[in-house]
Amino acid sequence: MNNKSIGVFDSGLGGLTAVKQIMKELPNENIIYFGDTGRVPYGTRSRDTILKYTRGDIRFLKTFDVKIIVIACGTASSAALPAIKDEFDIPIIGVIDAAVYAAVRATRNNKIGIIGTQGTIKSGEYEKQIKAYNSEMHTFAKACPLFVPIVENGHSDTQVARLLVEEYLEDIRNQGVDTLILGCTHYPLLERVIREYMGDEVTLINSGAEVAKYLKKKLGNEDMLNDGTVCGERYRYYVSDDIAGFEELGGIFLEREINGQVNKIDIEKY
Repeated sequence: MNNKSIGVFDSGLGGLTAVKQIMKELPNENIIYFGDTGRVPYGTRSRDTILKYTRGDIRFLKTFDVKIIVIACGTASSAALPAIKDEFDIPIIGVIDAAVYAAVRATRNNKIGIIGTQGTIKSGEYEKQIKAYNSEMHTFAKACPLFVPIVENGHSDTQVARLLVEEYLEDIRNQGVDTLILGCTHYPLLERVIREYMGDEVTLINSGAEVAKYLKKKLGNEDMLNDGTVCGERYRYYVSDDIAGFEELGGIFLEREINGQVNKIDIEKY
């Protein structure tokens, strides 16, 4: 058993969709979440900047002596994790491996769509890993840069969202994919309108939900689960910008109130 906390970070609020799933899968675990709200989004940044931000986020979470770190950010998972995973003396997992594993098992016609930030799609990491499973798979990727800001501004289920979904996903739908990876943890907030457009016959892969399942399996296999005996504050949240905005929208992402549990930090120190 290991009763240390799980560290989770994202460029902003999106990683809370993964946290929600981790809470569901692992209710005894303590979680420390960092949302880099002062520098969101990561998806439009250069690779060098993403590497810099990711290293700093990890260094911050390591100040809490966490037992594992989850990169709940598609951009950092794809553009940074492969390069930095061996730099730290702690297990670090991202959202890509688990989502790919689920997608290749869900597809029936070997046509998989991938949507994500510009950084995620540019990295080609999803396509690389899918092809490694099966070289006969056909992938169709599309960057959706406006999805993150509309989600973080509370417009997930609006006509604006529906117009953007149609704009971004028309080509992928026309390719006849039967599986679509939501390659950014913000995108589950758009799942309803994406499903409306793509149709019920298309399986949507929620990367946050899949990484939560993988995390549960990994901690169980390595005897690192929390035994539930530690008392105290189970969930703590940190941001690099406005606390009030995070508390308000974060409650929507998590489907639970987080008032009074959020602290602001200077991430540039790490």
